[in-house]
Amino acid sequence: MMEPKRSKYDTNPLDENEVRKTEKVWGQPTEGGPQTKEMGAATRELGASANESARENIYSEAPTRRYDAPQIDSPYPSVFVPPTYSPPTPYQPAIAPNLPLTQKPGSRTVAGIGLPEKWAMMLPYAPFYIGVVVSLLELFLTPRSEVRVRFHASQGLALHLAILVVQTLFGVVGAITGNSVGGKLFGLAAFIFLAVSMIRVWKGEPHHIAPVNEFTQWFNEHIKPRTKS
Repeated sequence: MMEPKRSKYDTNPLDENEVRKTEKVWGQPTEGGPQTKEMGAATRELGASANESARENIYSEAPTRRYDAPQIDSPYPSVFVPPTYSPPTPYQPAIAPNLPLTQKPGSRTVAGIGLPEKWAMMLPYAPFYIGVVVSLLELFLTPRSEVRVRFHASQGLALHLAILVVQTLFGVVGAITGNSVGGKLFGLAAFIFLAVSMIRVWKGEPHHIAPVNEFTQWFNEHIKPRTKS
């Protein structure tokens, strides 16, 4: 029977020649060479070194350490779901400094001046410079605890001074041009405005004159009462 043709890669692991070749390549002793010696002493357990004890922790020498990811309370919102918005807060106008609460003045006596509250709040807007005198008296005599009275006294004083400055300008212009119609019209408008202010305060309606707000606050803070607050 004819044997099949073999190449150099066809090897038989059971062939003794192949075993010798393998031992020669790997440097192992061939048959008849020196053999490994068996140690007679029994094996014993050595104490673990620092490096070996460190290896007991599987994460001690790992290239990266594991960190627990923070838990997310809610998933990331989808771009396909429209977001929900809360309704806008309605606009609320800013409260002017030192502006008292709206309340109809009563008949109680105001400390320091002995006038009823409704008259003490209304008289600072009296025309013909009567309001100027009343405003100064109230600011010098009423304690700071009388917030509403001092507010209207300060605002009445600021309003009268503003009217005085504008009337002076109209007087200068009238003296130059010889025409005083503008000054008379402004005087009439100022009288009507002061009368309306007195009526509004008497009824307890809110009355805040924004253009003179800074002067109102300045008078209330810098004119100190003579009596103890």
